[in-house]
Amino acid sequence: MKEKLFTKKCMERKSVRIFLDSNVILSGLLSDKGAPGVIFDILSLNLPLLTAITGRYNIIEVERNIKKKLPALLPIYKNYFSKAAISIVALPSAEEIKLFKGIINEKDAPVLASAAKGKADFLLTGDKKHFKNLKTTGTCSFTVVSPTEFIETILPELLKK
Repeated sequence: MKEKLFTKKCMERKSVRIFLDSNVILSGLLSDKGAPGVIFDILSLNLPLLTAITGRYNIIEVERNIKKKLPALLPIYKNYFSKAAISIVALPSAEEIKLFKGIINEKDAPVLASAAKGKADFLLTGDKKHFKNLKTTGTCSFTVVSPTEFIETILPELLKK
C-alpha cells in the first residue's frame, strides 16, 4: 500500500503538496493530540519538504463554523495560519467543479476541484464517509488519505528521502 500512496512524482519534487480539508483544519485547531494536531505542529516548522495548501472554499467553511460555533477559537486560527504558511487556492470555477460532480457528494466537489487546481499530491481529510470511494477509483490526480495515514505512512517515507 505504501508504494501506491507514495508516487514517484512526489519523490522527484523537493516539496510534496498536501491539501488540508476543512475538517482537518478544525480538528487540528481543537486538539493537539490527534493526527491533525500533529500535522499542524509539523507545518509550523515550515519544513521545505512540505507545502501546505487549502482552498478558499475550505477557508470560508472553516471561518463560518468558527464564528458560528467556536468564536473563542478565532485568535488561535489566525495565529496558526500566520505560522504555518498555508497557501490558499482561489475558488474553483463552475467548470472546474463540474468535473467532480457525480464523483462525490455535491457539496464536496469544490474541495476536489480546489485540490486539483492547487496541484495537490495528497488530500488530507477526516471525512471517511464521502471521500472513501476516491481512494480506490483513481479519478483524481492526487491521493486521498486520512491525517493518520499521512503521519504513519507518507511522512516517514518523505523523511527518509
